[in-house]
Amino acid sequence: MSAQVTHAILGTAGHIDHGKTALIRALTGQETDRLKEERERGISIELGFAFFTLPDGTRAGVVDVPGHERFIRNMLAGAHGIDLVLFTIAADDGVMPQSEEHLDILHLLGTRRGIFVITKADLADAARIAEVRDEIELLAEGTTLEGAPVVAVSALTGAGMDDLRAEIVRGLEGFEARRATGIFRLPIDRSFAIKGHGAVVTGTAIGAEVRVGQKLRVLPAGDEVRVRAIQMHSEAVESAGRCQRVALNLAGAERLELRRGLVLADDKLDFATTRFDASLEIRPAAKRPVRANSRVRLFVATAETIGRVILLEDKTAIAPKERCLVQIVAEDPIVALGGDHFVIRDETNMRTLGGGVVLNPLGRRVRKPLERYRNNLASLRDSTASDALEAMIDLQESLALSPMRARQLLNVPEKEITTALKDARFIKLSVGDEEAFTTRAKWDALGHFALTTLKRHHAAEPLAAGLEMEAMRSQLPWEVGARTFRSIIDRLARETGIVRDDSVLRLPTHQVHLGGAAGEFGTQLLRALEAAAYQPPDLAQLAANLDRAPATVPQMRTVAAALEREGKIVKVATDLYFTRNAIDRACDVLSAFLSKHPEVTAATYRDLLGTSRKFAIALLDYFDHSGVTIRVGDARRLRARTG
Repeated sequence: MSAQVTHAILGTAGHIDHGKTALIRALTGQETDRLKEERERGISIELGFAFFTLPDGTRAGVVDVPGHERFIRNMLAGAHGIDLVLFTIAADDGVMPQSEEHLDILHLLGTRRGIFVITKADLADAARIAEVRDEIELLAEGTTLEGAPVVAVSALTGAGMDDLRAEIVRGLEGFEARRATGIFRLPIDRSFAIKGHGAVVTGTAIGAEVRVGQKLRVLPAGDEVRVRAIQMHSEAVESAGRCQRVALNLAGAERLELRRGLVLADDKLDFATTRFDASLEIRPAAKRPVRANSRVRLFVATAETIGRVILLEDKTAIAPKERCLVQIVAEDPIVALGGDHFVIRDETNMRTLGGGVVLNPLGRRVRKPLERYRNNLASLRDSTASDALEAMIDLQESLALSPMRARQLLNVPEKEITTALKDARFIKLSVGDEEAFTTRAKWDALGHFALTTLKRHHAAEPLAAGLEMEAMRSQLPWEVGARTFRSIIDRLARETGIVRDDSVLRLPTHQVHLGGAAGEFGTQLLRALEAAAYQPPDLAQLAANLDRAPATVPQMRTVAAALEREGKIVKVATDLYFTRNAIDRACDVLSAFLSKHPEVTAATYRDLLGTSRKFAIALLDYFDHSGVTIRVGDARRLRARTG
């Protein structure tokens, strides 16, 4: 046997009092009922843990789950990590209600390796054992455990136990630990404190290894902790990995309320979700269809919350035995990545309805038509790595994804993402200090959007120089940061011909001509400014002087901006313009005075121009910003004299 089997988790399942805990005791010599109440009542309430030693001396973790329907949430918390299930059916009882529900849950969680164990075989004759085998065959039909081996045992007499051990070994032959993704996660199923050591959490590790000293993030809150020590099967180790039962002693967790349902994760994983897209299967035991927008109880790994089911296909309900693409909206943030399994029960937690697989962890509010959205989800479910990556990027609200975020959403190894991104359908963008990738389809759609938006703007505002970049960014159908958008626009400009003048965008064919009524308006405005010389009215005053309603001030700004681009007027302050001739004369007066004097005050400049202090200061501020002068205290000097 390969040492890889140490990455396997054995688990129990089955109806209450069908001998799960006794079976583990007989297999391992270990007691999994830890609580006093469990020992007094003779039933398992909480998860129990042990280890099974294989013939080559390696160990596999064991999770013993409670069978009572009242403790189904505890069963779910343990079942998510089971690789090989020992499914118990008591010889005297046969298949019972929790037998059916537990098998449904294992089927929905994707458990494909199992052994049906007929327990208490000492209480039944051969005919009864044969009847139970027939019951098991009917029970397993259509599930992931259909065709699994059946072994009859007695934990009391030891009969059949050697056969069961041999079957376990066979069941683990060729077993490979669930795919390594490079993203370590540990859904917490138990937490406690040890005096002198601090916080300890346990769970079944998935995704990658964890090492002593490693920083982890507690999700969904995002608090950071450090691994002080690791134990596996009660022995201290330096590292532990996927599909292994792990106990972590944490530093930095003193003020945190660690509990079942939280997830310890690689500190690079920094998000949880309240909305994910998935493929949902409704089991026959649901009895009735699950209708659109139904409230359900949602279980993901060890987490439990309330969710709402939105149907993404053209139907109003999902009938038992049907599958459907859905979006689950959770009341509380959960940690879910691509490929994770989940289970839904009715809101009262009395009946398992179904479950499925997460396709897109960050679902978005979708609008009809849904066909493209559904097609992308189908590609995530059944496609190559490149197709899946393209679909995931297209599904996101952001224009582009970094390789790290894409890898996290898809829950795949880094190498798969690196290889897929070499495909020509992906376009690399610069996003701040890192690289991100979008799809050719999204990039082409962005170019079309930009051109169409500018065309529409020019038609609506023919006198405007163009559209402010921020105004276009606010209209984008995707999320793009301001810094990123600037580099994106520069690239679009090279590819589409869009012209960027500082922060203003326009089509290359767009030119502003003040003709017709606007031309007449511009002539009136220019004459008024020429007559005012060094004491021009602001635009509101100009509107009043020209007998224009205050509502036309925005139009006046547009006309003024056009005159400014033609070089006829100059904007000195908000809504304050001088003619170009007035600015040139004012600059000549200023330069002539400062050629003979070291500095000039606002009062002196006011007198030189024969204007008011208000306009003198506005002009001096303008010349400061233009690089003609520099302010020193309350005076100005020629900038050339500052050295």
